[in-house]
Amino acid sequence: MRQFFLCLCCLPLTLKIQAQELPVDKKATPETIRLYNHLKTLPSKGFLFGHQDDLAYGVGWKDIPGRSDIKDVTGDYPGLYGWELGRIELDHPDNIDGVPFDKMRQFILEGYRRGGVITISWHLNNPLTGGTAWQPAPGTVASILPGGEKNALYKSWLDKVANFLHSLKGDHGESIPVILRLFHELNGNWFWWGGSHCTPDEFRRLWQFTVSYLRDEKQIHNLLYACNTDNFATADAWLEKYPGDEWVDVAGFDTYQRTGNAQFATAFDRMLTLLETITAQHHKIPALTEFGYNGLPDSTWWTGTFLPVLQVHHLAYVMAWRNAGDEPGGHHEYYVPFKGQASAPDFVKFHSSPRVLFQQAAAKERFYQK
Repeated sequence: MRQFFLCLCCLPLTLKIQAQELPVDKKATPETIRLYNHLKTLPSKGFLFGHQDDLAYGVGWKDIPGRSDIKDVTGDYPGLYGWELGRIELDHPDNIDGVPFDKMRQFILEGYRRGGVITISWHLNNPLTGGTAWQPAPGTVASILPGGEKNALYKSWLDKVANFLHSLKGDHGESIPVILRLFHELNGNWFWWGGSHCTPDEFRRLWQFTVSYLRDEKQIHNLLYACNTDNFATADAWLEKYPGDEWVDVAGFDTYQRTGNAQFATAFDRMLTLLETITAQHHKIPALTEFGYNGLPDSTWWTGTFLPVLQVHHLAYVMAWRNAGDEPGGHHEYYVPFKGQASAPDFVKFHSSPRVLFQQAAAKERFYQK
């Protein structure tokens, strides 16, 4: 009788464990599984706001501990931290944006300690020609598939990525979960893996080989895998090179405003509607994986254009691109306001929206706990 009573007492816990869904890595760490399940339900509450390279530099500053352009404006950090692995494959100490990998590791730990979420992209060089990610060449994807002339080289690059991801540890030795955004903007022709530079079958094989190598060969189990296009017109267009449900956790797209507000809002709304349909049918986490309006010339853009569209949709997160600041030739690049920028007051209003989760709100979600 006592044994029966103990079994009944354990039943709710058992049901709770069984109720958890698993990501595409069925051996994922407990923290990664918890993050996955939290992100699956998060869109019903709101969305995380993220920023690329937020802790490393901003407009007019670099490498100041604890600083962030977003924190300067709102008093709060982003809830999602984006980072970049480009040039790790070449054994460079810094990535393509000048962030040292050793410091990046510490920035990732800082964000994780605060309860934030980490996402990482990889603008890897062209393995066939040695050019940059923006220098496509015929046959590049085919060359790194199994049996291709550059497959061994590509695997050596993945080994370096795996070593970095494996080194991301929390204070108790646990692996820090990461949303790995592979081969992003896959429908665009500007990257060697994108658009017409490979067939849909070649892209799917590349994706599946990469995930399998990291997960099964290198035993990296702290990853969720994000697949995203650039702007797209139909669900079929988004799905043309889709690797398959068993290979993807997060589905999204990147978009930048280069038109008037009304035209952008219409196109943005249409793509979000399509994405919600796709992710519902394929049971994936929906996300705006990268966005921006360079220079933020509209002082009320955040609450006047961006938020009104987002409020009628359901996403797990949105991520603004980096604040590189002034660049040679008089060009500037920033996608969130810095202190004194014209849209900063409106961004404070955006921050106060109950559906927008920056760091303080994200921490309350306890993403890595049961």
